[in-house]
Amino acid sequence: MIIIEAWHRLIGLLPYDWAGYAFMRNALLAVILVTPLFALLGTMVVNKRMVFFTDVLGHSALTGIAIGVLLGFSDPTLPMIILAVALAVSINLLKNVTRADMDTILGVLFAFIVALGIVILSRQGGFAKYTSYLIGDILTVTPKQIGWLFLIAAVVLVYWYSLGNAMILACVNPSLARSRKVNTFLIETGFAILLAVVVTVSIRLIGILIIGSLLVLPAAASRNFTRNVCAYTMWAVVISIFSGIAGLIASYYWGTASGATIVLIAAGCYVVSALFGIRHRG
Repeated sequence: MIIIEAWHRLIGLLPYDWAGYAFMRNALLAVILVTPLFALLGTMVVNKRMVFFTDVLGHSALTGIAIGVLLGFSDPTLPMIILAVALAVSINLLKNVTRADMDTILGVLFAFIVALGIVILSRQGGFAKYTSYLIGDILTVTPKQIGWLFLIAAVVLVYWYSLGNAMILACVNPSLARSRKVNTFLIETGFAILLAVVVTVSIRLIGILIIGSLLVLPAAASRNFTRNVCAYTMWAVVISIFSGIAGLIASYYWGTASGATIVLIAAGCYVVSALFGIRHRG
């Protein structure tokens, strides 16, 4: 891909030892593509209190992998995406047609989906080979995966540009949104599907255990000190990109897991923003 080749030449000019490695240049590009998407989606996740929902989606990857193994897929990404999208749509349907407490429904689904995945993958002691999905490894990202990230980023940005205002209105005041002829069910379902795809595709890079944190922390940090939607979204993107780049480079020098290091930097940003928000209000 011409863009990736140009990126490698550009980053290779930097006077840092990490810039001399192709895997670091690929990882940096992946971080720059993924983190803004997580920030955009994370602002809605925080506003709509969907943190547990994202955990269910993330952990459904285990069962998606298991289904892929049973069906003979060498790469389980497609079964993971199909299962996550099916779950996202089903949960959104349940939310609209039942009066049951959603936390309870999500808790039951979470327990079932994780247990099912572990049971299938652990048959004959085979679970160990899939533990890499738990912590992720962005340093192994390939040009083909980066190409998919470009495509997903384009879809998310088009969706956000076209339906962002309607999505925010549906989140802040669903009744007003419906009175303005906004189909809140379709908006929320479309968002849930986008969230499912982004989370599932990013599992290998970030890891099942911490992917929800990377969605929530930048948006939560931005919310601590911003007062309008535009600033909230912009600062969430800035914090997410900063955490991604700083965490990736720090993990190179510290010899730590990249995904977890990125989340730690994001957590540090949250603490700083919380202190700044308290001081500003005081």
